[in-house]
Amino acid sequence: MKANEIAARFPCDNLTVGENGHLFFAGQDTTALAAQYGTPLYLLDETRIRKNCRTYKAAFKACYPEGSLPLYAGKANAFKQIYRIMAQEDMGIDVVSCGEIYTAKCAGFDMRKAFFHGNNKTDADVAFAMDAGVGVFVADNPEEVLAIEAEAAKRGATQKVILRLTPGIDTHTYAAVNTGKVDSKFGNAIATGQAESITKLALAQEHIALLGYHCHIGSQVFTEDVFERAAVIMIEFMAEMRRKLGFTATLLNLGGGYGVRYTADDPVLDIGEKIASVSETLKATCARADFPVPQICMEPGRSIVADAGLTLYTVGALKQITGYKNYVSIDGGMPDNPRFALYRSSYTCLCANRIAEDCSLTASLVGRCCESGDIIQENVPFPADIQRGDIVAVCTTGAYNYSMASNYNRLPRPATVMLTDSGSYIAVKRETFEDLVRLDV
Repeated sequence: MKANEIAARFPCDNLTVGENGHLFFAGQDTTALAAQYGTPLYLLDETRIRKNCRTYKAAFKACYPEGSLPLYAGKANAFKQIYRIMAQEDMGIDVVSCGEIYTAKCAGFDMRKAFFHGNNKTDADVAFAMDAGVGVFVADNPEEVLAIEAEAAKRGATQKVILRLTPGIDTHTYAAVNTGKVDSKFGNAIATGQAESITKLALAQEHIALLGYHCHIGSQVFTEDVFERAAVIMIEFMAEMRRKLGFTATLLNLGGGYGVRYTADDPVLDIGEKIASVSETLKATCARADFPVPQICMEPGRSIVADAGLTLYTVGALKQITGYKNYVSIDGGMPDNPRFALYRSSYTCLCANRIAEDCSLTASLVGRCCESGDIIQENVPFPADIQRGDIVAVCTTGAYNYSMASNYNRLPRPATVMLTDSGSYIAVKRETFEDLVRLDV
């Protein structure tokens, strides 16, 4: 296979072909990494993570008021080293559980730059987050506003809060990740009057400092103008609350959701250009509404870590059912990547140790679980004689793979190895069988 034909299949520019015919990721031989660390194996390109952070930071500095901040959405991939990198890159963070709060705090992250999400924070969650020094709560409902007030009152403290609203926007992405519609489980709908109601409630609390609002409209957004539309709706609502209630919001969090390339057919997205477009709409809307431009937050998660990730597997078997279909089985599967089972997600899958060879076999790439739905991808091109011991790479797995991994079928979760310009290091150890029974009694 010619070099340009191979490269045409790559969704990310940190993939290359080595002179030895192996797939290289972040400048390193994936076949050698598989031999060194074993498979299944999560790889993360640390340089790419930092580059993606700096893209957001530069765009924010150029487009938004001072004090605006991109927040890394830890649900995409959370472990201590990720939070250390976010601290070094001067990012804020979006946390959605006490587990993420604990992990970030253990990593030494400044929790004043943490925003705490969730549609059902328990009283224990609220207390834990305040103990940890979380800077801003993103309150999802009236019950939570009252719980925050009660806990802050106990402490004689004032807690910064923003309110999550639903602007009523359909992103035309997966229904499971479309969160901005009026009937979403998240937030308070503007259209129904509930957004105004919760604003009044929050303003009435003695121990809550209401800063502004939050919305999130969905994930894998490419060409749609949903961020611009959301900005218009949110600013117009903020201006209305200023007229009605005398409340001038100083912070608007537009959430996350920019798309990433899982296959070569996906669009190439320029984050800087997209943020500039949102900024233009935001400022024009503020001018029309005679409303001061607020500080802006956004919550990139997938677009920070997805294309920095790649997962390696070892082939166990090739099953050919004459006249029907073919299966290539690997030593991982839905426990380490459940996204095809959940969303029918597309992935680029490559034979890493034979990347330069012609691929005349089409097969389903399937996992080792006792589950018919344990599929990583359908209709994958492979060398005709792919065999036991070959290495398969699944690209763009830095987001929602490790963070959604399970021990289904009692399988240990893979290690995560960070790749740098100077080499590689283990960031998350491979689970052992002892780990599987550690909590058993």
